[in-house]
Amino acid sequence: MKCAGGASGAFAACLLSALVGSALCAPEFTSRHEKGRCAIRGHCGKESLFGSELPCPDNGPAATPDDATRTKLVDICGHDWAETDVCCNEDQLDALAQNLKRVGPIVNACPACKQNFFNLFCTFTCSPDQSTFVNVTETKPKDSKYLVTGLDHLVSTDYASEFYRSCKDVKFDATNGKAMDLIGGGAKNYTEFLTFLGQKRIFGSPFQMNFPRPAMGPFPDMTPMNKFAYSCNATDEAYRCPCVDCAGSCAALPAVTETKHCRVGGLPCFSFAVVLVACVVLVLSVVGYAVGRLYQRHIKRKGDQMPLLSDPQTSGGDVDDEGDSMTYSLAPYPINRFLEKAMQRLGYLCAKFPKWTVFFALLFVGLLSLGWINFQLETNPERLWVPPSSDAAQEKAFFDKNFGPFYRIEQAFLVNETGPVLNLTTLNWWFDAESRVERTKSLQYGNTLNDVCYKPVGDACVVQSVTEYFRSDFSKVDPDKWEKQIRECADNPSSCLPAFQQPLDPSLVFGGWDQSVLDARALVVTWVVSNPPEGSEELLRVKNWEDSLKSLMLALQGEARDRGLRLSFNTEVSLEQELNKSNNTDTKIVVISYIIMLAYVSLTLGSSTLTRQTLVNPANALVHSKITLGFAGILIVLMSASASVGLFSLARVKATLIIVAVIPFLILAVGVDNIFLIVHQFERINISHPGSKIEERAGKALGRIGPSIALSATTQTAIFALACAVGMPAVRNFAGYAAVAVLFNATLQLTLFVAAVALNQQRVEARRIDWFPFISMKNADLASSGGTGFGDTDASTLQRFIRNTYAPALLGRRARICVVAVFLGIFAASLALLPNVKLGLDQRLAIPRDSYMKEYFDDLYEYFETGSPVYFVTREFNATQRENQKQICSRFSTCQEDSLPNILELERKRPEVSYISTPTAKWFDNFFYWLNPDNSECCVDNGRPCFADRDPPWNLTLYGMPEGDEFVSYLNRWLAAPTTEECPLGGAAAYSDAVVVDDEQLTIAASHFRTTHKPLRSQEDFINAYRAGRRIASEISERTKASVFAYSNFYIFFDQYIGIERLASLVVTASVAMTVITVVGFMTLAGVDLNALTLVNLIISVGMAIEFNLHIARAFTFIGLVVMEESMRAVGVTILEQTDGSSGTFRAWRVRGRFFDRKLRASVALNSVAASVFSGITVTKMLGVVVLAFTSSPIFELYYFRVWIILVVVGALFGLVFLLAALSLFGGKGYAAGDVDGGLEQDLRRRREERPLLHSGDSDDEDE
Repeated sequence: MKCAGGASGAFAACLLSALVGSALCAPEFTSRHEKGRCAIRGHCGKESLFGSELPCPDNGPAATPDDATRTKLVDICGHDWAETDVCCNEDQLDALAQNLKRVGPIVNACPACKQNFFNLFCTFTCSPDQSTFVNVTETKPKDSKYLVTGLDHLVSTDYASEFYRSCKDVKFDATNGKAMDLIGGGAKNYTEFLTFLGQKRIFGSPFQMNFPRPAMGPFPDMTPMNKFAYSCNATDEAYRCPCVDCAGSCAALPAVTETKHCRVGGLPCFSFAVVLVACVVLVLSVVGYAVGRLYQRHIKRKGDQMPLLSDPQTSGGDVDDEGDSMTYSLAPYPINRFLEKAMQRLGYLCAKFPKWTVFFALLFVGLLSLGWINFQLETNPERLWVPPSSDAAQEKAFFDKNFGPFYRIEQAFLVNETGPVLNLTTLNWWFDAESRVERTKSLQYGNTLNDVCYKPVGDACVVQSVTEYFRSDFSKVDPDKWEKQIRECADNPSSCLPAFQQPLDPSLVFGGWDQSVLDARALVVTWVVSNPPEGSEELLRVKNWEDSLKSLMLALQGEARDRGLRLSFNTEVSLEQELNKSNNTDTKIVVISYIIMLAYVSLTLGSSTLTRQTLVNPANALVHSKITLGFAGILIVLMSASASVGLFSLARVKATLIIVAVIPFLILAVGVDNIFLIVHQFERINISHPGSKIEERAGKALGRIGPSIALSATTQTAIFALACAVGMPAVRNFAGYAAVAVLFNATLQLTLFVAAVALNQQRVEARRIDWFPFISMKNADLASSGGTGFGDTDASTLQRFIRNTYAPALLGRRARICVVAVFLGIFAASLALLPNVKLGLDQRLAIPRDSYMKEYFDDLYEYFETGSPVYFVTREFNATQRENQKQICSRFSTCQEDSLPNILELERKRPEVSYISTPTAKWFDNFFYWLNPDNSECCVDNGRPCFADRDPPWNLTLYGMPEGDEFVSYLNRWLAAPTTEECPLGGAAAYSDAVVVDDEQLTIAASHFRTTHKPLRSQEDFINAYRAGRRIASEISERTKASVFAYSNFYIFFDQYIGIERLASLVVTASVAMTVITVVGFMTLAGVDLNALTLVNLIISVGMAIEFNLHIARAFTFIGLVVMEESMRAVGVTILEQTDGSSGTFRAWRVRGRFFDRKLRASVALNSVAASVFSGITVTKMLGVVVLAFTSSPIFELYYFRVWIILVVVGALFGLVFLLAALSLFGGKGYAAGDVDGGLEQDLRRRREERPLLHSGDSDDEDE
């Protein structure tokens, strides 16, 4: 080579030298490439005042060093250099030693990487054959010498690739990242690795060292350097790297047994099986029906068909000897008879002494409501969804106690939706914005960020931002080279350390980029703030500062918009504040919903008496109105809820927002129909027993309907009480409140409301105005029915529709079969949809649609490229003992193969299963490597490395390493040691809060090994990550015999889903299965996931399903004797003879004619209670639920409006359609209901004149 830059460069330089007379004409550098000859040697000076020494070009022969130089060379590069000539001098060796000393702490853990690294630069610096692979390409004259500023370093592909492979997975625990990020700029291949090593920069090579690939030649007379490169999984134990640094050294973990998602085509196997079974059942049913029809026709032709009943097995009939008649009987059911008598007596007493009843009921409710004095509302999500005794809660408490609560995170995203977000103008503005954040003071306490931030080292706050590459000083940003500065900092974060001394991974500060951070569409800024204990004044100070930060960020959003950018942010208090804002808005919607339901009930309750005849005289409307009675019924619902809350408040059981919002709805849902049932039954008794006293009529009414109400309430209370066994506090407390509220509601309805009915009837018969009973309307018409105020020929429009249209249409044979088939199809479809039910509750649903946080959560999922940190925590693990040390180390030859760090490293290599993405921060390995005397600037005593003269010396076998007192002493020193450029292994920054030392017991009370989950983008990801963390911790505990658990700040919120999965199947199995399963099936179509809110709604669906079904089922099973007799006559059956039992509750008939027992009883049940159930539950709830559609909260719209609409519609359809059709086909035996028949017998007589209950002429072919 000639003068700087080749032949033409030499000529130009010589010409310029001749012209100006001030430059030297350089000799030809590296003109000879042969063994035994050098290319560079010694130092010729610095290129600048603050630069490093640069070598001299020297193509002379290699020389034998003096003894001092030889000793130094062997100490640095090994015994292979003990006898050879060299091309370096002592000054170069000093510089080499200094540079390798910086690299040593980073790569010492992997002997192969370290040896290959040292070999490369020892050979480059001192090899006697240096000129065969080094060629000087650029020089710069200085005084009478030339400085080498550029050269080619020819390295073989084999060595370069093995060198890269040996180092690419080496971990550097101080940064919880890879050593390659520090020594290779995050290189992805050996070419990038060598390029980074040779790049001229301040903290890198002092001159440009190019590494041309041999294949790019020719390189005359040059031979690539090709020393032996050690692989990281070398068989030689002296060079073999541990599993955490070399995948080839790892043993394989057993495969994780996962639940296989079996599919047939696009359907889950379960769904496919349900569809297949449904199709088979459908085909068999059609075939069976066809065969049955053919058989019936065959029997007809032979004249052998049954003369009277087609279903004698369920009708209680027996064919007698006459051949054209049969005996039909109804016997009493003892328990039902007992309940009827008890309820009749209860109703009589409450109506006879209504004022005393009201007094004692109010006293009872008032005393319990005193508990409101202790009322407390639980809003802490952790205490809502996780029981204190659960593993998740105890683990969080242990973590907080030993390591402190998890930091409070304040985060912002600066987004450019049209292109890269980075430009000089934006950087200037954002530097100023962050400066304002630092200066922002809280209004109440005057605190700044410096007062509340988290400071792991010294006085530096943890702020993760692109500005920290420049220490928050915009003057350090070069206007012409800012892009290069940012790129270099992102490539090598350790060269741009922020004030808190932890390298900033580019994934923490840039979002939406692939190849270059300069293409990032988002800047991510995170301020880490201390999290003082709950209830402390320090926490109030932090929250007050966060409020000020929120105000500033809202102002910055406007500035960002002016620049064509979008700023989203979150402070730790933001979510709580937005939830409260949402709750305040939703409270108004809920109140309006309840008012509409109350108004409907009050106005509708007496509609059957405000008919055409009573409205002829306007005074009748004022007297016969039941608005006050309806209001009393609603008041009873609220009183039961108040008494329930009061009772639990006395017991110091906190309420929740779910309880406050949902319990009144639930009590209305399952209790309002009881009000309608009691009132309507009382109306019938008024018709059938007009001359009886009011208390007698009330007793008869309650004796008829009371057992049904009591049975329904008892069943619901038992179901809710069973749900109290659930560990989740929110669900358990809700179930407890609901069970007591339902019980109190039924009790008050059977007592207080009966008294209210009696008082109301007294008012009506005294012709007093509703709401103003002190005003009498003498001209009011009490109608013709015995002075009761109830007409004997009028019925509500709904009742007439059910009797004349709905019942005949539903109970036709073909209709019943079609209804059952359709609902079984819906049930099968719902079953098939069950595998599609997803777990989770997206937190974005909890905030109002117009909240500023919505954009933040969207940006968090879109641009944040780092997952949540996860800690594997050891409890009371004595790491001072050698055998235990082997269970938590990974970089020593005697470490257990399945030690804690090794297992975590193996799990990291399968992130699709483990959800772990980053290397583990291993405090034990770092601590012992800090003691390594090779890291001479780390542990130092009296100016010498602590272990310099130790016997036995520091070694990879752990033999002679610290134990007991010595271990604890050195550990405490390490935990206080700072992280510096000379010793990056100091523990203060990375591990000061990761290890809790018990100096008295000489043990480790607690410690954690930190890693990171991969980015979690969905609720399913969070749940699976939680499951994976628990699985890994369990396996570690089993293999190491140490007590280990996994902890991440979101774990406690997702522990509920483990319990939900177990409980959902129990609820579905133990409840009204078809209704609940259908509700779950429709939830999938409505986009509702399974979570704690859904579980509460499923519990509600159980109660509503019972309410929809039980009254109808009981009316079908227990039927009055007179009602049954009149029903048979209504369908054209002739009663030949009647026989009564001694008790008056048994009756047998000899009849002639055709009737169908189950069908007839289904029709009676439909006419008895269907109108009350429909009015009391379906319409009431639909009016209330529709209002919730106008809420601003997505969570209310989804989990209350959609789900409750599904609950009401599905419950009504199954109770009022499917159940009746199914009972008429498959229902059981009927029983006598006693002598309390109400007014149905008179209704039935009237129906015979109007339209028969069933078509008496229905043929067997058509109906049975």
